[in-house]
Amino acid sequence: MSDSDKPEVPEASAAKPPAVEAKPQLAEFDTKSRIPRLDKDALDREIEAAMGGLSEKEIYGELSSGGRKPASAPGDQRKKGRIVQVRGNDVFVEVPGGRTQGVLPLLQFTDGPPQVGAEVEVEIEGYDSSNGLLRLQRRGSAVRADWSSVAEGQTVEARVTAVNKGGLEVEVNGIRGFMPISQIDIYRVEKPEDYLNQRLLCQVSEVNAHERNLVVSRRALLEKEREENREKLWAELAEGQVRDGVVRQVKDFGAFVDLGGADGLLHVSEMSWQRVADASAIVQPGQTLKVVVLKIDREKRKLSLGLKQLQESPWEGVATKHIIGTVVTGKVTKLMDFGAFVELEPGVEGLIHISELAPGRVRRVADVVQAGQEVQVKILTIDREQRRIGLSLKAALPAPAEEAPAAEEEEEVVEQKPPRPRTTPLRGGIGSQSGNLFGNG
Repeated sequence: MSDSDKPEVPEASAAKPPAVEAKPQLAEFDTKSRIPRLDKDALDREIEAAMGGLSEKEIYGELSSGGRKPASAPGDQRKKGRIVQVRGNDVFVEVPGGRTQGVLPLLQFTDGPPQVGAEVEVEIEGYDSSNGLLRLQRRGSAVRADWSSVAEGQTVEARVTAVNKGGLEVEVNGIRGFMPISQIDIYRVEKPEDYLNQRLLCQVSEVNAHERNLVVSRRALLEKEREENREKLWAELAEGQVRDGVVRQVKDFGAFVDLGGADGLLHVSEMSWQRVADASAIVQPGQTLKVVVLKIDREKRKLSLGLKQLQESPWEGVATKHIIGTVVTGKVTKLMDFGAFVELEPGVEGLIHISELAPGRVRRVADVVQAGQEVQVKILTIDREQRRIGLSLKAALPAPAEEAPAAEEEEEVVEQKPPRPRTTPLRGGIGSQSGNLFGNG
């Protein structure tokens, strides 16, 4: 009789020794579940597929005489090291069997700083390649993470232990936490790896001991500090002051500079005495520079800043370099409907009004000059206070060649001769005088 033809075995008879010994390789299965019996080869293939190609050593760890024991969790490598140095908030430990030292937080020594040369049991958490040190944790329940030491809203010191795509991995009082990249600074952080191994003051924004979840924010503290400094800064600000600032954003029209509590606009026209086409060629985000406070609007909380005012103005020597009435060479920098601007030297421009472009009527400035063109112009006026120079293109044009004067027409003189005396008698007559002229009969 085949196995499939055998009647079902009642639960009371399932534990009989003969039934168990008949198929010892299937004793692990619960007969109540009525799982179909598999042959040994099929069972081995199923186990091998479930293991995913891992060896028993990788799953169970090393075999010992006492049987199998679970493998240690990754990074849970316990060592006994010797303390070689205590510096600041770090304790450096010589780890046997390794080529490098390790470091662990001083906070994990609750009884105070340890003595150099003392031994301590540590666990290796990882390797800090930037400093060439092992990251250690002190072994023992007394220094295990105490979740009661952190609470939402609390200000703590976090040590950055690693960087990932989403932000920074940190350690707070022996507790592993996370700082999202958006919470590192007030402004966008392009290189979070620059914060590796730094100790940052931050605020606990989320804590869940049950799920072992700790989230901290440095930005929250920076914004709070910024808000406290804002009112103080506005009370101290005055036009003409020179302040240190940090460039936060660069736009086509200028850059926003943080003065330590308030942002001001550094317009592109105030960056340099020369005409600036691209603001990013002058300043970069994150750059620290000195600026002059040009204008303050306390009602709208707006600041206008200047950079070129800290440089020598090229207009200081304009009166000696350029003289009214002289013809100079310049480059056309910009065309407007009313005329064209010409750069005479770096930072010094003059205006050719449309009426001074050509002798005749000009409808469009572009019909006469183009940007980038070198022209010769005559200086008409100089206003050093207003920083204006009036130029003329038509006045610098060479004078037209003089035409030879037209030959004067000689007046023809007609000589009038007196009439010759008449030698013949006149024909006809007047009245009775005709008879007297020729006689009677």
